[in-house]
Amino acid sequence: MTNDDLPDLVDRGVQRTLELAQTWLAWDGRPCVGEDPERIYTPHKALRRYTDHLLDHLAHVEGLLAGVATVPDGWRGSFVTLETDWAHFTEADLDEARQRLLRLALLYRTRLTAIGADEWERERGDDEWTIRQIVEHVAEPWYAEQVGDLSRRPA
Repeated sequence: MTNDDLPDLVDRGVQRTLELAQTWLAWDGRPCVGEDPERIYTPHKALRRYTDHLLDHLAHVEGLLAGVATVPDGWRGSFVTLETDWAHFTEADLDEARQRLLRLALLYRTRLTAIGADEWERERGDDEWTIRQIVEHVAEPWYAEQVGDLSRRPA
């Protein structure tokens, strides 16, 4: 990957997430077991977790750039499945997710482009990731992959 590719990573992760989410309209209400068999996922949970993940790390990046601490991590994480995560997944849900995720991807692209490649690689302390490492981590559509392509799910 070249330095010029970093602003594209979140876009690609969001596009993959939305591509998979398109298949979730066929979700039958059965939970999807993730890589860790102790964790289950539903379409709403996968989108909630990915959106939270993007938001959390964007706040982290902004804190690093401003030299201030970010809000401590208080997310419930993927071990918890909320009641709302079990709701039927509809076209309106997909449209709402698309609106949120595309805006978050744009925020990443805009911020990364504005600060430039030197900031992406700058070390910020022993316990801190570089901005490149943060973006490479957060861009992965991991939560969506836990639900997967439901057009191929056996009945």
